[in-house]
Amino acid sequence: MQQLHFPSYSFRFKNSENKVSIFDEIRKKFIILTPEEWVRQHVVRFLLEEKKYPKSLINVEKVLQVNGLRKRYDIVVYHPDGSIFVLVECKAPEIKIAQNTFDQIAQYNMTLKSQFLMVTNGLNHYFCIMDFENEKYEFLKELPDYEKR
Repeated sequence: MQQLHFPSYSFRFKNSENKVSIFDEIRKKFIILTPEEWVRQHVVRFLLEEKKYPKSLINVEKVLQVNGLRKRYDIVVYHPDGSIFVLVECKAPEIKIAQNTFDQIAQYNMTLKSQFLMVTNGLNHYFCIMDFENEKYEFLKELPDYEKR
């Protein structure tokens, strides 16, 4: 798999039926390794190891309803009270991050009401804080560490 712009992490892999899988610490199972999954697993490790977010507050690939349609978010980090702290949208490295990616995460966030957003293809990372009052987001240099939230 391609080298991403994250620190180097060690992962568990499994090979079965000519398909490589990677172990997801959050879902506690092996997931087929696609380019997007490679990015998703790096983000999970980044949140756990660099940002020190508790594993118990991270959720991966769950379905949500947006305008009556079933959508699936990549990663959510909750506050202990159950409200959403960070919403992450992961793309494969070959997918260019463009306005439609931000439109997608903003649409999800109308339902989820996350305080922070992260959009990444593993090579380029974008971080935003929401301004719900003015219905916009502001770009940040990085996400806050868990202790500083």
